[in-house]
Amino acid sequence: MFKFVANLSLLFNEVPFMERFSAARKAGFSYVEFMFPYDYKTEEIKEELKKNDLKLILFNLPAGDWDNGDRGTAVDPSRKKEFIDGVKKAVDTASELGVSKINCLMGNKCTAFPEKEVRKNLVENLRYAADELGKNNIKLLIEAVNHVNMPSFNIHKVKDAMKLISEVDNPNIFLQYDVYHAAKEKEDQRFILENYLDKIDHIQVADNPDRHQPGTGDIDYKYIFDFIKNSNYKGYISMEYIPEPDTLTSLKWLDKFGFKL
Repeated sequence: MFKFVANLSLLFNEVPFMERFSAARKAGFSYVEFMFPYDYKTEEIKEELKKNDLKLILFNLPAGDWDNGDRGTAVDPSRKKEFIDGVKKAVDTASELGVSKINCLMGNKCTAFPEKEVRKNLVENLRYAADELGKNNIKLLIEAVNHVNMPSFNIHKVKDAMKLISEVDNPNIFLQYDVYHAAKEKEDQRFILENYLDKIDHIQVADNPDRHQPGTGDIDYKYIFDFIKNSNYKGYISMEYIPEPDTLTSLKWLDKFGFKL
């Protein structure tokens, strides 16, 4: 049985953020995730999780000034202290909320420094984060983000994220596999699943081209779900899509594939 996660940054956006926990519970979810907890009081989030009997699975490391274009700080050598401080903040928050996975949005391409220095800094930062999170029984995840939605993001393809994971060479770094981003990059989903599954620790789903729920686009989700079902993957499957026409109606996609929450 798949463990489906409601991404509260995208789902249930018909109501204010703090009301999305109860909305997810009423819809049948047991697990939730969202991008950032830092703009809210940790105690309020903890209360919503407890009140609605929900488990928070994952959130992101601090990613800089999101509203002004930042998409992470791990890449930029001039922001090393900011990154390190962000790791500590994320670990403290995750410990309070009982979260065992944190995703690192690595940041936009950094052209202010030589490419080799940027890469060395990124590898060092990810190695540091993997170590610090590991001390607290938290897994570090990274993901590739497609060039259409984020043209400046430093890694667009899963194959390049996997190359980076190999460079970091730490047992506590894993791939967050976003099927939609891979589709936007025209990557071979079969190749990804057949070759990288042992390093995939979290899967996010949305269809291509409009990032709505599975079954609304051109991704072969029947193959993907059948492959996962017959594999040894024990992680979660997150619904990180733009619901069409609304969240509750969008959840009918589960019936199409024979799933239930």
